[in-house]
Amino acid sequence: MSRVRAARIAAAAAIPGELALVVCLAAGVRPPLTVAAAAEVLVAGVLLLELWVLRSLYCAERARGAEPRAARRAAVRAVVPEPVRRLVLHELRTAASLGRWALRRPAHGVGPGELAAGYTGPQTAMTYGLLFVSLIETVGLAVLIPWPAVHRVVLVLDAYGVLLVLAMHAACVTRPHVVGADGSLRIRYGALFDLTVPPDAVASVRVDRRYPEGRLVTLSEDGVLDLIVASQTTVTLELTRPLPFTRPLGSRAEARTVRFHADDPRTLVAALRRAGPVAGGPTGP
Repeated sequence: MSRVRAARIAAAAAIPGELALVVCLAAGVRPPLTVAAAAEVLVAGVLLLELWVLRSLYCAERARGAEPRAARRAAVRAVVPEPVRRLVLHELRTAASLGRWALRRPAHGVGPGELAAGYTGPQTAMTYGLLFVSLIETVGLAVLIPWPAVHRVVLVLDAYGVLLVLAMHAACVTRPHVVGADGSLRIRYGALFDLTVPPDAVASVRVDRRYPEGRLVTLSEDGVLDLIVASQTTVTLELTRPLPFTRPLGSRAEARTVRFHADDPRTLVAALRRAGPVAGGPTGP
């Protein structure tokens, strides 16, 4: 067993236990002293192991001639699986988006002369409905659960769930699609998906309302990428060449056509055609 694999297994075993302990403490539940001490010793040991492995990998990269920053990134990539890195990054970006939304800061990644195109219209009512149901559930469980310790733990988890739903919606609001002044197009969904289409990769664009089935990011066998918002897309973008993209958890693929949703698809299509030599196409309903 390699040291990298040992570090990954140790982290996978320790992190869930530490998270459970943090939730209990946040809820006011005090576990037995021996359990808390054992958990902290385990976490400290895992942390020391991670630091030792990271330092070893960093020194190895530096010995090969890598710059300090590149060596640090390579060490982290070797120890932390990409899905975990992307999930942590997603959590940080959604939290930042919630702050940006609450403070009414300008949209992320939109420069002067660029068009920001929102896409949250179809999902806004559903999001607020989910928040309302979560709040009702929190109140209901507060009444139904007779055990104070369990009630506090559930309250913390419910509060985190409400904040997470609100933060994901805030990320979608503050990270819109962007039509660049140079004719490029940045297609996004919150902090989960981000694809930049350069001007020379755009063959045609048209308003085209569809109701595909599938997950948020769905790729067909013939290279059609659907970025689905509330079971619909409104813009079809044909590409001049296959364009690589990254899925939310890090896997890579290529798309020849991209279909996505915009609240005002006609304005987005018109702006993209004005900004670059883009061919038109039949406009859907």
